[in-house]
Amino acid sequence: MNTEQLKETFISLYGESDNEIQLFFSPGRVNLIGEHTDYNGGYVFPCALTFGTYLAVRQNNQRLARFATANFDHRGDVKLDEPFEKEGKSWINYPVGVLNEFRKKAKEIEGVDLLYSGDIPNAAGLSSSASIEMVTAFAMNEIFEFGFDRMDLVKLSQNAENQFVGVNCGIMDQFASGMGAADHALFLNCDTLDYERVPLKLAGMKIVIANTNKRRGLADSKYNERRAQCESAVEAIRKEKNIRHLSDLDLEEFNALSHLITDETERRRARHVITENTRTLGAIEALIQDDLQSFGRLMNQSHDSLRDDYEVTGKELDTLVEEARKISGTLGSRMTGAGFGGCTVSIVGDEQVETFIREVGKAYHERTGLTADFYVAEIGDGSKQID
Repeated sequence: MNTEQLKETFISLYGESDNEIQLFFSPGRVNLIGEHTDYNGGYVFPCALTFGTYLAVRQNNQRLARFATANFDHRGDVKLDEPFEKEGKSWINYPVGVLNEFRKKAKEIEGVDLLYSGDIPNAAGLSSSASIEMVTAFAMNEIFEFGFDRMDLVKLSQNAENQFVGVNCGIMDQFASGMGAADHALFLNCDTLDYERVPLKLAGMKIVIANTNKRRGLADSKYNERRAQCESAVEAIRKEKNIRHLSDLDLEEFNALSHLITDETERRRARHVITENTRTLGAIEALIQDDLQSFGRLMNQSHDSLRDDYEVTGKELDTLVEEARKISGTLGSRMTGAGFGGCTVSIVGDEQVETFIREVGKAYHERTGLTADFYVAEIGDGSKQID
């Protein structure tokens, strides 16, 4: 849906008005390496995509925020003079959570009509929820001149998902959606929030995203479970070393202290986090040195750790990765996102992309009965207003 169609749909839903319709956009993201490290204070390396969530907004001169999406039928509204309450598992909780965070900071919006339209594949693990939160936060901040900077909006959106929606996500998804830059990936220290935009120099290569199209029913509950296991591992380490989170340890320190984690499963969860931080640092250095072969190898090692130590892959993701690695010209392939379905990300030679999509798709369908969707990713900007 283009912006003119979005405006037309908006008017068909909400009617004509003298008030201006304003348009905003926040992207989805793909994480190249550094998975399940963000809520452990570690390193991540995501980039914003050119698809995401569009938002048309118009003030309505009422004490009401009305929500609709062009993607499916469910709509809702909230009264601005009453406490905000969560509505089951509705998508509306993401933007309402953002309004709730503004309210906590004594920033109240006026009445607005909102129409969202997303071109992120549903439940693909490319952060449609974060893009909804960020486009809402960015739009409200602009329209009502709240004066928050981008990082404020990133933190606010993460808080909305943690505290209102109830998913204990780290900050990576909202950060990538809000702070992205075309043709750059974002090297982020999730503890300090120090970051660097690193040029993505993939000469002769393409980023290919493959969507398993598996329903991810367990993702949120298993995500919260993994987070609790990591926190338990931190408590065990604290018997000898005062750390705030696992990423306070380097690999040598972890090896010396890992015996304190008596639960074998928790020890493997922690080992993934520590080794993934090491891989992420190595991958970024390889990219800076134009050593794409090493970058690809580290991507592969990342997936293997997520499969064996963190156990968040599953048959569908593993099948896509296994088949991707059989294709000549694939430098690296790994799951990206929370796992249990969702997407893989692969670095593939330009000339092999068509073969990759055809052969991986065919083998995946034969092995799983599912049909994968493929996207050759373009790297875009973060949250913005559209003229």
